[in-house]
Amino acid sequence: MTDKDTAHRRPGPPTGWRRLALRLPILLYRAGLGPLLGKRLLLLHHTGRVSDRDRMTVLEVVSYDPGEASWTVASGFGSRADWYLNLRAQPKTLIRFGNRPIAVTARFLPPEEGAGIMADYARRHPRTARRLCAFMGLPVDGGEASFRAAGQAVPFVRLEAADGYGRATRRHS
Repeated sequence: MTDKDTAHRRPGPPTGWRRLALRLPILLYRAGLGPLLGKRLLLLHHTGRVSDRDRMTVLEVVSYDPGEASWTVASGFGSRADWYLNLRAQPKTLIRFGNRPIAVTARFLPPEEGAGIMADYARRHPRTARRLCAFMGLPVDGGEASFRAAGQAVPFVRLEAADGYGRATRRHS
């Protein structure tokens, strides 16, 4: 197998009370309380590639660019996570950021770009980055090079808003 997930032992999806705890933010979004979760989380709507049913998951926003109206998320469970595979099959979807629904298109980032994203995330959130890497079975020593190496093994997705959504107007001098 050449799948990069085989190079590192990934945790399986959560079950029991952990699954329930991870699903609680969905209830907050449904109740209109998404803004309470701040700008670190978004609700991803996606369509099951096999069932064709509507699905939802809450993801951490690794980086947000309001000027380009894009959100970058990572698949901590690797490229076999259901939401990731569903986006691969149907990249045009909706997110909810705060209480606002936004039409987006998923763009799957190459490992080289993931390296820089992870290094930047680790600079901004060093403790969380270490914990996430440990959870994903990716060895890091706290240095930028180790976070870059970890970032190459994590599938990153950029969710880009449809044209016309709140993009900053650019002035040319």
